[in-house]
Amino acid sequence: MISTATEPATTMSNQILQKILDTTRECVLVVDRDMRVAYCNVPAAVAFGRDELDIEGKRLSEVLRDLDLHEAMRRAITTRTSSDVRLELMRGERRKFDVHVAPIELGGRPFGIGFFYETTQIDRLELVRQEFLSNISHELRTPLTSILAFVETLENGALEDQENNMRFLGVIRRNAERMSSLIADILELSLIESGSVSIDIREVKLHAAVADVMATLSSKADGREVTLHNKVPENATISCDSVRLEQMLTNLIDNAIKFNRKGGTVTVSLDHSAGFDNIYVADTGEGILPEHSGRIFERFYRTDRARSRDLGGTGLGLAIVKHLAKLHGGEVSLVSELGIGTTFKIELPTR
Repeated sequence: MISTATEPATTMSNQILQKILDTTRECVLVVDRDMRVAYCNVPAAVAFGRDELDIEGKRLSEVLRDLDLHEAMRRAITTRTSSDVRLELMRGERRKFDVHVAPIELGGRPFGIGFFYETTQIDRLELVRQEFLSNISHELRTPLTSILAFVETLENGALEDQENNMRFLGVIRRNAERMSSLIADILELSLIESGSVSIDIREVKLHAAVADVMATLSSKADGREVTLHNKVPENATISCDSVRLEQMLTNLIDNAIKFNRKGGTVTVSLDHSAGFDNIYVADTGEGILPEHSGRIFERFYRTDRARSRDLGGTGLGLAIVKHLAKLHGGEVSLVSELGIGTTFKIELPTR
């Protein structure tokens, strides 16, 4: 029993300890011998509480229904054993925790204390990393396999075949260029995401910039019988980095050509709203299903992998557009209607 002389000091220590625990990012639960929550800090109350009800005094099974966690707490209290468990919480958004459970004695009584380290974001990043490595391995392996196959064919005598040797070399060149383009886009995206890319904001004549990009892509458009329309007013200017604007326009117009229908059109236009210059790139293609629209700007995401691979491209163009728009303080979005077409919108702040 604590003496009267020490009660003020003990109370102050408890208050200090509680404030420290409340300011930590990790959730902390203390469970007593009856498997009731004797204490929780603020992050735990927010994470595990339901309908803003106080979870202190409630049975652990009412707060968290996880057999491994219950058994770990029981061992900590009864056998003074520490252990680690994984907890997955399904309340709206899925959240994952690494939990360290340890015995603790308070006021001469045994308790179990659990420290919950949330790993949701780390796990999500790990999944993104794994998907990225899987995608990049596949994207590099496809052209590399083709290069090796044709090199082997040439080595085995086809080099002397006057009818086919130049065709084989052409295939090797195209696949090598595809690999080079992929690596260049990966490096570009990495630099942008790391914050190593700066922008030089100046007044840019948008009609001329669009015309230059369309001239560069005109042979590709002609090959697919797609007509390009520049409907940006000739005197229109916007504030942006001209080089990065060209990148964004090139990626969007190139995509609009590739995924258009024979005899279709690609139209670039401009309007202004609520402090933004809005650049539209509209095509008359097949359109994009709603379930794909939310992920279309992810790295390597493709709505039709087989068709995308046949038409070329690295699968990084739209991700680069998204990051370049954000670098300007803007955004990129799309609206699409099946059988009608898709319109991408770049929003850049008016300066």
